[in-house]
Amino acid sequence: MISEKNTNAVELHNISKTYISGEVEVEALINLNLKIKMGERVVVLGPSGSGKTTFLNLLGGITPPDEDGDQLIIFRKNIKDYTQKQFSDYRRDKVGFIFQFFNLFPSLTALDNVIIGINILNKKRKEKLDIYKIAKEYLKKVGLGNRLYHYPSQLSGGEQQRVAIARALAKIQFVGKEFILLCDEPTGNLDTDTGERILNLMMELNKEIGITIILVTHNLSIAQMFATRIIRIKNGLLDKISQVKN
Repeated sequence: MISEKNTNAVELHNISKTYISGEVEVEALINLNLKIKMGERVVVLGPSGSGKTTFLNLLGGITPPDEDGDQLIIFRKNIKDYTQKQFSDYRRDKVGFIFQFFNLFPSLTALDNVIIGINILNKKRKEKLDIYKIAKEYLKKVGLGNRLYHYPSQLSGGEQQRVAIARALAKIQFVGKEFILLCDEPTGNLDTDTGERILNLMMELNKEIGITIILVTHNLSIAQMFATRIIRIKNGLLDKISQVKN
């Protein structure tokens, strides 16, 4: 675990997100105030429509917060009013996504799908590392060592999910500990044993490198096993925050 235990990876100050649907305003998140320390494993729980995915999208720079909010600080930088180019650079260098949609390139093999995720990073960060070797290593870690050269159409849904997970995790060695892994039901398409293997892998990387992980799930048992802190969101509001002993 990293030594900067009191350094925050995330700070939200009065952050809201409102969507407009016709003439109707939908308040997805309302005045969130929250701090997440570097190296934490935070699990977000809440019913469907509570704002969990919107919360991940804000942290991932996919959707901006409302203009009247205060600050959305990630690794000491306020990203609230970033330009599209700044958000693109931020997503490239600071964030890994493991969402329910695989977003794999259909014309690329599993191995090439992982490699392309690394290749978009700043070249200076990968000069001394073997991209091909690391991509193979992470595919093996998620149980796909015998499927390196298969295309997405040749893989099951669970296998495609594991390629997406390997692609997100493989970035970590190139970007360092100032990195947030955002996970939306990452084991939802996996069998129990494989899902547990993936969660254990993420926990190992969290402990070894100090990356920050924020995971959304409906599964309380996963939350209790994985999290150092559980955050419950209800109707767009922070409902309850619980520390977990593990």
